[in-house]
Amino acid sequence: MIFEKLSALLAEHNNIPASDIAMDTTFESLGIDSLDTVEMVMELEEDLGVELELDEKVATVGDLVHLIEKKMEK
Repeated sequence: MIFEKLSALLAEHNNIPASDIAMDTTFESLGIDSLDTVEMVMELEEDLGVELELDEKVATVGDLVHLIEKKMEK
């Protein structure tokens, strides 16, 4: 569920098919910089009703999915 939401969001923001996004896709390869990442995280926080702090390095889509899943378990 988290991956699907995130890949749809990334696809929408980057005008690419969601099917082009995998867990090991890097944000850098999508042309997403740190500011874009912060904006995306804020949007995800609103959509998912969870507070996300990027207190660890998030380089891939999978990294962010795992971070969100950890935060949602609490």
